[in-house]
Amino acid sequence: MASYPSLEDRLVVVTGGATGIGEAIVEAFAEQRARVVFLDIQDEAAGELVARIGGAGGKAPVYYRCDLTSIDRLQDTTAEIVDRFGPVDVLVNNAANDARHGIEQVTSQSWDDAIAVNLKHQFFMTQAIAPGMRKTGRGSIINMSSISWVIPSTNVPVYVTAKAAIVGMTRTLAHELGQHNIRVNCVMPGAIATERQKRLWLTEEYKAEVLKRQALKRLIEPEEVARLVLFLASDDSAAITNQSYVIDGGWV
Repeated sequence: MASYPSLEDRLVVVTGGATGIGEAIVEAFAEQRARVVFLDIQDEAAGELVARIGGAGGKAPVYYRCDLTSIDRLQDTTAEIVDRFGPVDVLVNNAANDARHGIEQVTSQSWDDAIAVNLKHQFFMTQAIAPGMRKTGRGSIINMSSISWVIPSTNVPVYVTAKAAIVGMTRTLAHELGQHNIRVNCVMPGAIATERQKRLWLTEEYKAEVLKRQALKRLIEPEEVARLVLFLASDDSAAITNQSYVIDGGWV
């Protein structure tokens, strides 16, 4: 796979990095010899990831437990990271929760909770790391959206709303921050075969529906999403910003 020399020793922060797509992203950056910090609340999985990468001879990532739905905690954690490691070069806003919910089940509180875990923290993480990027005169921010709002998906109306909003947020942030050579792009995965998806949602029936709709007749793996994120983080994509990239095997 591709090697990106520009990523070596860059400080990369990944939210929701303990499992799934986030885990693959953390591993991919570690393989590029970047300095990786990831945030999550899954302590056991995070510890296993750090040990696995370090044990394989890679540059072990650093884990911070952080509930991203608490903006105060998010801001404190980000300040601690910057104080310890310096300005962030790459931010991957990955954390999300696609728990199923019907229209009738949504309450005012559950709406706020879903928006908090799927959208709000992306803005406030960007706000927290942007000052350091402005000082260094460079940066790459990758926001993780989804094709769910394009299909559109059902049984996840608030999640879909948040994922659509991320595309719009990406575009305005790209123009807000572009004058400082900070790039903001978006990645929109399709049905990715993470362990969570396989455990909870990817039944044989759903798998058949996915493969019917995709142009490629195989499941897309988390590592394949991570490779796209690496490119958008690297200097190889230095002229690319304000864009949304679909990686779904040709579903949409």
